Amino acid sequence: MAERIAAAFVPLVDCAVLVAAREQGFAAAEGLELELVREPSWASLRDHLNLGYVDCAHALAPLPVASTLGVGHVQVDCFVPFVLSRGGNAVTVSATLYDEMRDVADERGLSTPSAAAEALAAVVRRRAAPPTLGMVFPFSNHNFDLRYWLAAGGIHPDRDVRLVAIPPPLMVDSLRAGHVDGFCVGEPWNSLAVAEDVGRIVATNAELQPRGAEKVLAVRAALERDSRLGPLLRSLDAAAEWADEPSNRGALAALLARREYVGAPAELIEPALAGDLPLGAGRAASHPDFIYFHRHAANLPRAEEALWAYAQMVRWGQVRAQGSLERLAAGVFRQDLYRRYVGGAPPPEGMPAAFDGVRFRAGEIDAYLGRFPVSTRFAEPSAADL
Repeated sequence: MAERIAAAFVPLVDCAVLVAAREQGFAAAEGLELELVREPSWASLRDHLNLGYVDCAHALAPLPVASTLGVGHVQVDCFVPFVLSRGGNAVTVSATLYDEMRDVADERGLSTPSAAAEALAAVVRRRAAPPTLGMVFPFSNHNFDLRYWLAAGGIHPDRDVRLVAIPPPLMVDSLRAGHVDGFCVGEPWNSLAVAEDVGRIVATNAELQPRGAEKVLAVRAALERDSRLGPLLRSLDAAAEWADEPSNRGALAALLARREYVGAPAELIEPALAGDLPLGAGRAASHPDFIYFHRHAANLPRAEEALWAYAQMVRWGQVRAQGSLERLAAGVFRQDLYRRYVGGAPPPEGMPAAFDGVRFRAGEIDAYLGRFPVSTRFAEPSAADL
């Protein structure tokens, strides 16, 4: 008899590995009945995971770090034994804001993330009221990438613009209604905004923070010694390899398009899987690694990526820098469990540099944070905190 395991997810293209594990029979082959629970928002998913309504979740990479540190909510231990996806997000602005940015842009136009951020800064200085920008959750790469991009262009994200949290499926409606002037979200919602002619993509996280861990499998601490964990990770590894195969993109897009999963047209999802993005205003882009699920040792959790999330929390005043918290954050991404149950090749060394050339190194967090003039970090900790 198959053992049941419940996993929560939010409707996005990057829930693909969980969907493939269930629908393509990879979980069943490992003796598991994988139940997928569709959540309306990241806050709902976090709460249901923390309360034990589900065993694990398709989670924003910084979310289990924040939960384990007790930042922004109750403290609940959880861990990450598997990365579900890398990339897949973009920054989209309204058609009106895009036209304003294009009017003030220099000779580079809006051709690079830096040029687009600087053009937005010029618009912000001219506007009487600050623009409102949506992101999906305070502890998300969307929030951190958006803040990083804004700050690099000279925009203080806590003073010059208004950032609001909106569930991913509601982003396009919020843009259409004029509630926000832009957003950072995962696919297919950027492509839908472009298809409906209400948005223009101006940056992707394949450009902003290349090859960053985007969605992870967040697991309740009680599951670490559970007999289901090994079969689950092996099924996800097989599903990730299947999802990353170009010949399977059409079948995967059809699965994700179903109402119980993403519920968006397959013709929007399939190009995103290939990294082919319509940007709007007659523009298009192709990023081979815009989103991927298995190649480049994608699924291996790396402590430095948990520490990158911790560093962003420090930079933006979500947590005070403390050596004890840094050590706790580093232990959330469990490479040991991945290697025990899945194995795999060694990962690439170090994280790639961000779009501004700054490279994050796990052992140099203070030096890394010291490079940024725009920050809202707390005052330096006392010796007792270190």
